This record gives sequence, C-alpha cells and structure tokens, in this order.
Amino acid sequence: MSIRVDASRDPLSARPRRLAVSCLLLFVLCCGSASAQATYHVATTGSDQPGNGSQAQPWRTITYALDRVPDGSLILVEPGTYTGRVRIRGNFTQGVTVRSRLPYQAQLRASETVLTIYNDAADIANISIEGFDIAHSGAGAGALVVQIQDGFGRETRDITLRDNILRDSWNNDILKINNGASGIRVIGNLFYNQQGSDEHIDINSVDDVLVEGNVFFNNFAASGRTNANDTSAYIVVKDSNGGDDEYLGARNVRVRSNLFLNWQGSAGSPFLLFGEDGHPYHEAYDCVAENNLFIGNATNPMRAAFGVKGARDITFRANTVVGDLPGNAFAMRLNREGSNPVVQNIRFFNNLWSDPTGTMNDFSDVLPADVSGIVLRRNGYWNGGSAIPQDPGDAVNSANDAEPRLGDPRLPPVSGVVTPHWLPAQSQFNGGFTRIAEVFQHYARTYGQTAAGGAGIDQADPTQMPADDLLGRARGALPDLGAVEFLETVPLLFANGFEP
Repeated sequence: MSIRVDASRDPLSARPRRLAVSCLLLFVLCCGSASAQATYHVATTGSDQPGNGSQAQPWRTITYALDRVPDGSLILVEPGTYTGRVRIRGNFTQGVTVRSRLPYQAQLRASETVLTIYNDAADIANISIEGFDIAHSGAGAGALVVQIQDGFGRETRDITLRDNILRDSWNNDILKINNGASGIRVIGNLFYNQQGSDEHIDINSVDDVLVEGNVFFNNFAASGRTNANDTSAYIVVKDSNGGDDEYLGARNVRVRSNLFLNWQGSAGSPFLLFGEDGHPYHEAYDCVAENNLFIGNATNPMRAAFGVKGARDITFRANTVVGDLPGNAFAMRLNREGSNPVVQNIRFFNNLWSDPTGTMNDFSDVLPADVSGIVLRRNGYWNGGSAIPQDPGDAVNSANDAEPRLGDPRLPPVSGVVTPHWLPAQSQFNGGFTRIAEVFQHYARTYGQTAAGGAGIDQADPTQMPADDLLGRARGALPDLGAVEFLETVPLLFANGFEP
C-alpha cells in the first residue's frame, strides 16, 4: 500500500480548471494582458439608461448589460434582490462571465422562469453565470427556475453555471437543459427543493453535458414548505420529445464527482435516473456516472440509488452508495416502461455498495427480459455483516460479479447528517460554511472516506477508473474502490487551509 499525500484542492475536477487556464493564456497571447478584460457593473440602484455600466453609473439589469458588453467582459452584479425574468443572451467567442460580486448576495427571483437561456433571434454561446442565489419567488410561480435550450432554429451552447445556489422551485424542475442545447457545464453548485414529480436537473435531448462537483439534497422544512414525498430523481437524463430537435436520445452526459443526500422524494424514484418516459427509442446513451457519493441518511423510502429505463451504453463506476436507503432495491433498478426498447450495455465497475445497518434485503430489481449486456465486475459489497441478498429472479446479483470484493469498507456512519441549506440572514450555509466548495469538501470527507483496513483499498481495476477521485486527488497505480481514495494522513497543512 502506498502512502498518498493529499494536495487538497477545490473539489471541482482539474480538467475544467485546466481548460479555463488554457483559455486565459490563449486570450493573453492573442489580446494582450489579462488586465485588459473589461469589467462592467449591475446594481439594484443602477439605471439601464442613462447608466454606462461603470461602477459609478451601473446598469440596472443583467440582460441590458449582456446586450452591450464586448466579448471577454466580466459583469459584476452587486448584492440585492433582482425581481423578474432574466434573459441570458449573447453570442461570444472568448466568453462573458456574469458574477455576483459577493457570493450568493445577489438574489435572482421571479414568479416564472427566473433565468431563460435561449433566444429565437440569435445563437447564444460562451456565457458563465457564477455565484448567485436563484429561486422562485414563492407559491404560484410558473414552471422552472432555470431553462437552457436551443431557440427555434438557433443554438445555445457552451454555457456554464458555477458556484450558484439553485433552489426552491414551486413549479417543476429547478434546472432544465433540453431541446438540443450542447456544451453545458454545471459545476460546483448547490441544489435543493424542486416541486412535484420533477427533478433538480432534467437533462433532456441534449449533447455534451457535464454535471460535476455539485451538492444535491432536499429539505423542504428548511424553506418553510411541506414535504409531500412526491418529487422525482435529483437528476434525470432522457429524451422526451423524440425527433422534435436534432437529437434522438440524450448523449455524452457525464455525471461525476457529485454528492447526493437526504432523500425526501417518491418511493418510486432514485437519486439518478437515465431514461424515464417510456418511448420506443433509447432515451439516453453513451453516458457516464462516476465518483459520485450517494448518502442514504433519510428514512424516506426510495426505489433504488440508481436507475435506468430504456437507455443503453451507460457506465456506472467508482461510485459509493452508503447508508440504509430503505426501499425496493439498494443498488439499482434497470427496467423498461411503456414502449421502451431493451436496456443494453450497462456496466458497473469499482463501485462500493455499503449498508452498515445490515438491512439490505434486495440488491437489485432487474427482470431478465428487460436487459442485455449487463456487466458487473470488481465492485465492493457490504451488508453490515449479513449476507448480500441474492434473487434468482433478477438478472443482476452480486453473485454475477466475477471479481467481487466482500467486506467492510469502514465508511463513516451516516446518522445525524444535517443538510447544508442556505441561511440568507446569516450569509452562510447550515453547518457554518460560507462557500459551496467548503460544503463539498466537508461532506465528501466526512461520509465518503474509508478508514484504514477497509475492504476495497487498493482493490479497484485501474483500467476502469477515472484519473481522479471525488476530491480531485490522483488515483495512482493502485486505486481504491468507490468515490474517495483512502489517505494515510501525513501531518501537512496546505495553503488552502485544508488538512489531508
């Protein structure tokens, strides 16, 4: 076993950050020093006319600013509540960033869709939205909090949502990415409390979407709402509209290095679902779910941690599912509904499924007639010392794993988990955190880190592993099962303040 020194960095993957640095260097080489970037200002006290976007004469609305700033600009939005729909638009090459000057202090509210990122008149490209608190204004709101889609005949691409609080839809999804949008990045945000039989994120008939480094949970009481136990998956990837856009089936979707906890939804839904609507085509394909931590801390029953309905070519690898997770099946449900074709080529590598309570009574729900080409290899299984349940009527059992790793991974208990909902009056998250990155680090380390001697350490197949773990640390030549690499602590303190 090698000793690993944790370089503890931001939980977001190195790849987007390396890409950002590369783009910045390219901009500097082509356009002069980075200080040449123009900065403009928006404030609740500003005026679109005769304002000029300066700090002394800020504009009043984000949409007005986007219509006027040059490519490569930064738009800083002052603290305050901005009421009404915000239309995000503009076709940029270098990119424009719209950022809350103080994290989460600019609140975007509307009784309809708060942010619409589509335009029937022109393409939209290369815009980042960062650091906002975005929610419906209250009950009776129109559907969706944020929607990203192609306009009719116009493209929407290369949009990034980063470090935002996205919460409290009173009608439908919190975020809907649909109708042909592409190159969408959802990185380092915090989501909670959708409405009804809908999702935190509905990824629907799109190409090339990355969902990385986010925190997903529900706590309706924290928002003064009633939990009806009727919400759907935190994330669904599907295609509801058939041939109405250029894509038949959502494809190239990566759900990686996210945290899922505190289930308060329907007993028929999972945390993460590929396919949903029972159509006669594969609603999702060529997708990956990796390095995610699924925490079963709630008493509300769910269908399974992970689900596939009428999709194909999905890889589920290096994830950790830990806790009680009361419901029909602990690990997965793979099935057909309506006119779905057979579920094909779903692959499970290097995952940890651990129920320390020993109450796992059904591992999976997978009818043989519904699936083909299912691969289960080199995964870890623990049921608190009890046998892993086997069901001859299911096509997937731990006994189908030719290289199982059995035993206690020594994951921390998940009792007493508190949700990190936002406390606006205190300008912090429940638990005392001031930034989403701090929330991410704490929950990933507290509930995903195995202890010394845990089964699964150095046991993963390196050919089926992402290069980094949930915390962005290099896996090395002898990777561990699950989302988080075991770390033999070394008494070092790194510049960002986190200890390994």
